[in-house]
Parts: sequence; structure tokens; C-alpha cells
Amino acid sequence: VQLQASGGGLVQTGGSLRLSCAASGEFFRINDMGWYRQAPEKQRELVATITSDGRTNYADSVKGRFTISRDNAKNTVFLQMNSLKPEDTAVYHCYAEGDTVYRGRLQRNIYWGQGTLVTVSS
Repeated sequence: VQLQASGGGLVQTGGSLRLSCAASGEFFRINDMGWYRQAPEKQRELVATITSDGRTNYADSVKGRFTISRDNAKNTVFLQMNSLKPEDTAVYHCYAEGDTVYRGRLQRNIYWGQGTLVTVSS
């Protein structure tokens, strides 16, 4: 399973960005998808997750500003980020929990995208 993320960039405080992450390759099913972020010299932080049936979960720091969604037909997850703040500056990594079949057995793994940089200027 390969994940390709896009949509990062430079934006001013209060601006918006939309991240996308598409899963491709050979797999049986994509389950949960989501986004983490890591700012310089800070620990990785879970931003948002979404299940295959659309249930969502957000970090307190982004509630009310970020919206996660997905297109199951395209195995793509989106992160709409509004009212961006300088503290949102980080590399954003998407992930997907994917089921693959190997020698007749179902295997479940976590797959990661390459990361996309979001910079919010003050």
C-alpha cells in the first residue's frame, strides 16, 4: 500500500489549506485513515482520524478548525484546515490501516505517507 500526500504549503495566519492523501496498490481493504503532524523539536501529534464508516476524532487543538473526510471509492482522505495558526506549522503525515492478503491470510498493517509541510506565517 502506498500513500501519496499533497496540499501543503505556506499560508498566512487565519488562512486555509486542504491536504489530500490517496492510497494505492494492492490491498483488500482500507480501514481507519488519518493525519499526524510533527513540528520541529516537538513530539508527533495525532491530528485527526476517520473510520471507514465516517466516524471522526480530533485533537483538542484543532477541533472546530479542521475537518477530516474521506472518499472511500478513491481511498483518499482529506484534511480541511481553516483558521490556521502559526502553531499549526508542522510536517503532516497521513496514515492508513490497510488489510492485505498474503498466502491466503489477511494481514493488517499501518502505512504512512511521505509527509507534507504546512507553514503558517504570523
